[in-house]
Amino acid sequence: MAARVCLGRGQHAVAGLGTVTRASHSAAPRAQYDAVIIGGGHNGLIASAYLQKGGLKTVVLERRHVLGGAAVTEEIFPGFHFSRASYLLSLLRPHIAEELELKKYGLRVFKRDPHAFTPMLEEGVGGRPPRSLLLGADITKNQEEIGKFSKKDAQMYLGFLAHLEKLACAIHPLLDAPPVDVPRIMEGSLRTRLSALNTLRPLIRSGLKLGKNIPDFYELVTAPIMKVLNRWFESEPLRATLATDSVIGAMTSPTTPGSGYVLLHHVMGELEKEAGAWGYVEGGMGGVSKAIAQSACALGADIFTEKSVEQVLVGSDGRAQGVVLQDGSEIRSRVVLSNATAHVTFKHLTPQESLPPDFLKAVDQIDYTSPVTKINVAVDRLPNFLAAPNVSEGVPGPHHQCSIHLNCESVDVLEQAYHDCLQGRPSTRPMLEMTIPSVLDSSLAPPGCHVVSFFTQFTPYSLGGNAWSAEDKQRYAQNVFDWVEQYAPGFKSSIVGTDILTPHDLEQVFGLTGGNIFHGAMSLDQLYLARPLPSAADYRSPIRGLYLCGSGCHPGGGVMGSAGWNSALTVLADMKRG
Repeated sequence: MAARVCLGRGQHAVAGLGTVTRASHSAAPRAQYDAVIIGGGHNGLIASAYLQKGGLKTVVLERRHVLGGAAVTEEIFPGFHFSRASYLLSLLRPHIAEELELKKYGLRVFKRDPHAFTPMLEEGVGGRPPRSLLLGADITKNQEEIGKFSKKDAQMYLGFLAHLEKLACAIHPLLDAPPVDVPRIMEGSLRTRLSALNTLRPLIRSGLKLGKNIPDFYELVTAPIMKVLNRWFESEPLRATLATDSVIGAMTSPTTPGSGYVLLHHVMGELEKEAGAWGYVEGGMGGVSKAIAQSACALGADIFTEKSVEQVLVGSDGRAQGVVLQDGSEIRSRVVLSNATAHVTFKHLTPQESLPPDFLKAVDQIDYTSPVTKINVAVDRLPNFLAAPNVSEGVPGPHHQCSIHLNCESVDVLEQAYHDCLQGRPSTRPMLEMTIPSVLDSSLAPPGCHVVSFFTQFTPYSLGGNAWSAEDKQRYAQNVFDWVEQYAPGFKSSIVGTDILTPHDLEQVFGLTGGNIFHGAMSLDQLYLARPLPSAADYRSPIRGLYLCGSGCHPGGGVMGSAGWNSALTVLADMKRG
């Protein structure tokens, strides 16, 4: 049964979203809108808000019972509320949060400090605990921590962070604008060409910001990240900890060319004006989606859950004219925006005869390979790490709020985990990023209990050509928990519930083709002018009036919002031109 998110005259609470209200009397979609958005992920919601601000009556149609796409909160076990897929916030563009007044609509983020904890799997010396690496905002403390492994690296670390921040900040103009409009620059009237030249401005601003650092930027985004890290550092735990951000969510290794860009993508955000900081959203990641939806509703958007789109309507003139829902009903519109992946949009939702064969062939070549299995765990007590023993039972230490990197103290371990997956099997010693958001947000779990998230790599989409069985999933999860047990004895006995999402599960539940959290690999051949394809990099499709607005577009994945913002502005510009 469909659920309307934006209601007047009463309120309707949607699971994982909360209550959203708006002054409207309709409990079902209209037959006609200016814009229809397929999918209620954060980009689709952001696009709806900006289209409404631009004067277009807009509706968002979400097939699931909960809004947010991968940015959702779900109560999987009674009393335990999980950020079931996406689990941290940093990349959300500040101007979007400000313009949509997301704090006014309830967005609150718990900033983590410290933010990274890498315990060693080793015997302590002289009765002391095993060593660990704890990194945060305090540079002096960071240098003390790194100094346990290398005094030289401790001195180099501040320079490395400044270098990385300089490169990341230079990309910001590119995030907030569509890619260069090459077709309009090269074709059309002189007036059209001159107008299209304006799309070069963000690229020029980025170039000017980089200045003499352009060669460094080029190297970082094209080279294996280890080539860069080896030049800066000598200690293995530090290099491996930094290298994890170059492979997180990507089917790549620290020695693969181009892995440096993934690292840059993960440090280009900010939180409370602190560059590179990450945090937990109050109430889970659904809190982001809730705030965006409330803002969009206040602007006049209609938003519905449990409304599955079956097909995009294409008229005899080759223009998108609306959508057909799974129940057979039609909603007509002037434009359609798809928050789904390019594969889902063009291979499943669009009439194949309406698209050029060469374009469909290109869509088939988009890389959606994912190495990720997400495991959400409910526990009845706080983990106790050998490298940082709990001072008092149930009282969190600074390290509990961090991204806890397990099996990440050596680059060789990361490499072996990657190569296991290349052979078509889950890593025997998987890379684990463990987070415990309930340490900072007690509303997520019952008293004394916690929600634990494991972002694990590397796991293949299928095993020997076959789908993962329930036994395969349990076997892999048990291996993960066995490794956690070595770092934090007693963890396995604290588990009261598990939710295991392999790449195939991520695809089925969240519509992430191949299970890829970025809506497509963030490799150099699928960025900027080639994301998701060179012929669709400007958010437009071969069908007039049909646009993409999801993370498969420039500038890519993460809860950033830029794709939704850029797509909406493209639509408004096109409609203004007629």
